[in-house]
Amino acid sequence: MRPVTIIGGGLAGSEAAWQLASRGVPVRLYEMRGLEKTPAHSSDKLAELVCSNSFRSDDPNSNAVGVLHAEMRQMGSLIITMADRHRVPAGSALAVDRDHFAEAVTEALTSHPLIEISRERVDHLSQEINPEDTTIVASGPLTASTLAESIADLTGRDALSFFDAIAPIVHRETIDMDIAWFQSRWNKGDGHDYINCPFNKDEYLAFHAALLAGEKGDFREWEKDTPYFEGCMPVEVMAERGIDTLRYGPMKPVGLDDPRTGRWPYAVVQLRQDNALATLWNMVGFQTKLKYAEQVRVFRMIPGLEKAEFARLGGMHRNSFIRSPVLLDTHLRLKSRPDVRFAGQITGCEGYIESASIGLLAGIFTAADKLQQSITPPPASTALGALLGHITQNADPDHYQPMNINFGLFPPIEEKHPKKQRKSMMAERARQALEAWKKEEPFLKEKV
Repeated sequence: MRPVTIIGGGLAGSEAAWQLASRGVPVRLYEMRGLEKTPAHSSDKLAELVCSNSFRSDDPNSNAVGVLHAEMRQMGSLIITMADRHRVPAGSALAVDRDHFAEAVTEALTSHPLIEISRERVDHLSQEINPEDTTIVASGPLTASTLAESIADLTGRDALSFFDAIAPIVHRETIDMDIAWFQSRWNKGDGHDYINCPFNKDEYLAFHAALLAGEKGDFREWEKDTPYFEGCMPVEVMAERGIDTLRYGPMKPVGLDDPRTGRWPYAVVQLRQDNALATLWNMVGFQTKLKYAEQVRVFRMIPGLEKAEFARLGGMHRNSFIRSPVLLDTHLRLKSRPDVRFAGQITGCEGYIESASIGLLAGIFTAADKLQQSITPPPASTALGALLGHITQNADPDHYQPMNINFGLFPPIEEKHPKKQRKSMMAERARQALEAWKKEEPFLKEKV
């Protein structure tokens, strides 16, 4: 059997490779890191996390991303398995030690006898159709320009772009714990999952003014007029939207009692543990386009971070994605070239676990094709099916934007049920639907 070509060793490509090889299908995985760097990555490890270290909520009963986590576990996901194995405290969220996580994924893939890792850059997609060849494009939001041009030639449509941002990471020992304190919002978790830095009103107003006045990095010519993604908005852009926007966003103080006063502060900056040793903490929601020197100056205005030392400062990079509702079928195949599939963030999903989940589906669908078997897509009432449906069918192609998994993508629950119960009902419906799908699909029982 000829190996499946996978372009990109991020979360989606890694997951797709694992799903294929686990079903006896050989894989050749191309990853250019190790040969060339990207604007966001810092290593050559597969599945490196470049922004937050959090996979977000792990609650499978009332949160859509938690439902997706549960479904990935049931489907034998490599990404969620390694995330569970290398998790760090984060309240009700699933956060990981990013280095150990990437090392574990890399080791699992490189040691599998059916997976070959090629440290090469792929510049072009073949224009020739060979029934024995299959390609999964999982090159991610930082697709190299030469490959992006080849994709545009193949699809006949230009890629869309938006900006993504990276939050700073602080050395724990430089945080002043006489001012800051440990607490998860509403006391979820074990009480030491987040560090909170409190503001009074005057401190907040001065900090807000500094964000607005801080010098920002310049955009390249090709980056101008490219929209930000709402789910990863730079903190200074949020500040521009109004004096209280941050206090109702990443700096909201609700559910956090300052032990010095016994009351909620005027505003709060939260830091979340970033590694297993708890020596590094990232600033939650503080993606930024501020220049490095400005970041140090402005972020040291945060109470408790006056002497902060930063292991990494924030940054921004361009993300690209295709117009998937027009281009892809329900099995993630390019309609004009069914030998080519797309997976991960380049399809327009947003988020670590979302990217991995589309990689999982691409891998399963491709394995079925290679083994000359059939499989239907997961039900729309599952998280996997809801996200797949958004990408391939349900989104407005003329206004297509990246999307995290959320209950708005699921078929609605009847209005007669109380609003507070609908999320838990959707979660239970998804669980039952996934179990039924797995039982009804013979191919899913044949994993090696």
